[in-house]
Amino acid sequence: MYTILGAGLAGLSTAHHLQQKGIAFRIFEAKAHGGGHVHSEERDGFIWDEGPHVSFTKYAYVREYFAANCNQAYQEFAPVPSNYASGNWIPHPAQANMYAVPEALREACIADVKVARSRQPKNFIANNYQEWIDYAFGETFAEKFAGVYTRKYWTTDPENLTTDWIGKRIYFPELSDMTDSASGPLEKQTHYISSVRYPQEGGYYSYIRDVESQLNITYNHKLTAISFERKEIIFEHGAHISFDKLISTLPLPLLIGCSDAPLPVKAAAKQLRCSSVLIINVVANHPAKVDAHWIYVYDEAFYSTRINFTELLSASNGITGQTGIQVEVYFSDYHPVNHQVEMIEKEVIRELIIMGLIADQESVSSYHSKWVDWANVIFDILRKEAQETVFKWLATQGLAREDDDLEPMTEWDTKPIWQPGSLMLAGRFAQWKYYWTDDCVMRARYIADNLEK
Repeated sequence: MYTILGAGLAGLSTAHHLQQKGIAFRIFEAKAHGGGHVHSEERDGFIWDEGPHVSFTKYAYVREYFAANCNQAYQEFAPVPSNYASGNWIPHPAQANMYAVPEALREACIADVKVARSRQPKNFIANNYQEWIDYAFGETFAEKFAGVYTRKYWTTDPENLTTDWIGKRIYFPELSDMTDSASGPLEKQTHYISSVRYPQEGGYYSYIRDVESQLNITYNHKLTAISFERKEIIFEHGAHISFDKLISTLPLPLLIGCSDAPLPVKAAAKQLRCSSVLIINVVANHPAKVDAHWIYVYDEAFYSTRINFTELLSASNGITGQTGIQVEVYFSDYHPVNHQVEMIEKEVIRELIIMGLIADQESVSSYHSKWVDWANVIFDILRKEAQETVFKWLATQGLAREDDDLEPMTEWDTKPIWQPGSLMLAGRFAQWKYYWTDDCVMRARYIADNLEK
């Protein structure tokens, strides 16, 4: 019998894959519902996801899995992301759309990137993210765009981040991309997302809702203590259970923090940094003022970091003639909350008016906010060593190490066969990875497939 902690996407998908193979399990969830970060909520006539969730996976298995789960009721379209910087709208990615950058700044960016590329060999390896963006974009673009967004989204300075998480998620332009795009749009696609899928109804949660309904989940069971030595779990209301084989989807610092791990291991777990996000959902009584599905905000003085329009992802998410604007504001130990939520909400609405996304204050029909403790793993300089300390100890408790368990991302097409132990981890925060929703599904499949062998 496998005990699964957490009924987010990773937990639900893992349970579903085990169920399909006839493997016995039980699953516990702290909240009154499952879905985790992909849970969608309805309020004020709009469907709200936790951020702009869209599926653009390269894995056919995940496309088919999601499509089957929503009874093929999805839509597919080319997304339109955009950038806002000091009153200027710039197509995404900005480094390949330099024509939309103000002339003086554009000229400085082009001059700097030429210097940056001439200083270093083509096989240049950066020691940190600051060195990477200076080389990739030149110092001016790095300062005015990439550095600003890094401090807002990752909540720390670029020099405090490694580069192993980048992959293809940030476009590294050829020098000609920046110089040629100064005259007008490039003919080629430079954003890593060219097509996305999104459920027709019910928000992103529709990709897993039916799966949840088919599982026997024990809700309202929040973990308060776990003993790996005694193989015992204690929940908030006092219930005790014993386990033999455990699959945890809980955040690694949380799991270790309430366990009987040695103090040095707990100290290492505390070094694993993660951002939190305040999501502010605003309804305005007019249609969306732009056609961008989501927007990156490069103004450092603005709280608003990333913005999306829920009804532009699916018309069924909203009310005709109105717009549902969702704004993300990020915090962490590196960048703590500095004001009351009510003040931040009002300031964000003011920013939306400045950006022209809301006509005026009187246009706001309603707004509300949601705090999410676990937003993004921060791949800072201390992360890998701290994670190794935690995994090394967990290996003494039944965790079977994997060749890529310290790497931010996983290549599922080439990942070798693995012999699981009595303890397994699944999902972004449990494995401390830069995982997207398709990775959670592929992890579930990988666990179930390897349990057969």
